Amino acid sequence: MIKNIIIGAGPAGLAIAGRLANAGEAFEIIEKTNQIASKWHAHYDRLALHTVKDLSHLPHLPFPADYPVYVPKDKLVAYYENYAAHFKIKPRFGVGLEKIYKIKNGWQLTLDNGEILEAENVIVCTGLNKTPKLVNWEGQENFKGDISHASLYKNAEPFLGKKTIVVGMGNTGAEIALDLALAGVSVSISVRSPIIVVPRDLFGSPVQLTAKKLEKLPFGLGDWIGAQTRKLVFGNLAKYNVPVSHEYPAKMLRETGKSPTIDLGTINQIKKGNIKVLGDIKALHAGGAYLVNGDFVEAEKIILATGYTSDLQKQIDLPTSAWDKFGLPTPATAYGEHKGLYFLGYDNYKLGGLLGTIFTDSALIFNKIKPH
Repeated sequence: MIKNIIIGAGPAGLAIAGRLANAGEAFEIIEKTNQIASKWHAHYDRLALHTVKDLSHLPHLPFPADYPVYVPKDKLVAYYENYAAHFKIKPRFGVGLEKIYKIKNGWQLTLDNGEILEAENVIVCTGLNKTPKLVNWEGQENFKGDISHASLYKNAEPFLGKKTIVVGMGNTGAEIALDLALAGVSVSISVRSPIIVVPRDLFGSPVQLTAKKLEKLPFGLGDWIGAQTRKLVFGNLAKYNVPVSHEYPAKMLRETGKSPTIDLGTINQIKKGNIKVLGDIKALHAGGAYLVNGDFVEAEKIILATGYTSDLQKQIDLPTSAWDKFGLPTPATAYGEHKGLYFLGYDNYKLGGLLGTIFTDSALIFNKIKPH
């Protein structure tokens, strides 16, 4: 029986592997693709971390000193590959997980190559963004243009000269719309439900650092100050058709699973009229989309920034109590009869970024599985 198996070689898998390697503990790591951090290789060109580098690195190896505050995608990929080399993390590539079962003294894993493994500890790190969420509208079969998920977006080149609708104004949708607008594409964003928009930086300082100080204030003062700051920075977004939630970010995150949208310039482009904000789409037509309010909008391209599912419940047979309302595992460190099964990289309910949570949660898991 294997002592420790890690599923996935993205940031979460690397984080727990790095902690184990640093302590001289044995482990095996499998990765379905043929790359370290494959999702980051595939992201769009302009992407950079929205969180500051000092709060986004993996255990025991900070980012290089010459990296910028917000690490761009290519430098981040290089850092992850260097991290794997530094700690001698050598995944078995091209091997994916099919199913995990509880057995008497641990866990049994069925892999997609037919192999069966047994392990005392299994750390699942396949990530939140496994399977793209797609949308099917009435009349979609009649649409003459192209519909693609945001996971396939690289840059604006294929959209030049094409009227484009981005569906969803989370961080991905907002940034893709910004990228298109800056390239001169005629672009709109369809926003179905209220959102919270926060500036990435305020008066030259990262808002993430300011928010960490505000959350320590008593009586909800930090939330109130944050709300007033957003009003000061953005003004009345309702007149630009942006539906703004009146909830505080932490509460919205807990109740809806939606993170605040970190603004990198999208709001400015909306105010300039370079990005139009639409309501929800009701149906498609050959040349565009009908909105719920009855308006018709011409479109030749539609990008679905509609998120992902983790698909974990299909792979792991656990009781209902082990999953939250979004189908994600809770808590990260298993207990009772499920001892030895761990989940890392799924707690997206903390303000401040998933990478920071991976850093702290990987320590919790390591302390559970290390020899005492």
